[in-house]
Amino acid sequence: MKSYVFPVALEPDGDAWRASVPVLETKGAATWGRTKDQALRNIQEVVQMVVEELIEDGDPIPSSWRPTKGRWWP
Repeated sequence: MKSYVFPVALEPDGDAWRASVPVLETKGAATWGRTKDQALRNIQEVVQMVVEELIEDGDPIPSSWRPTKGRWWP
């Protein structure tokens, strides 16, 4: 299986952390966790599911992104 790398936006959200992949967010690539590490683990799982669904549906995998507010995790 091909590997994909997407920048992750990571930012505090009250007592938790929100993680998202902006280029895939309209497809559902956003989640949260009680810690930064948990949010990052969660977004990895979510992105894997989103990419698998895009491939199954024959949709293109986005390759470009634009930074927005928040912290970025490579």
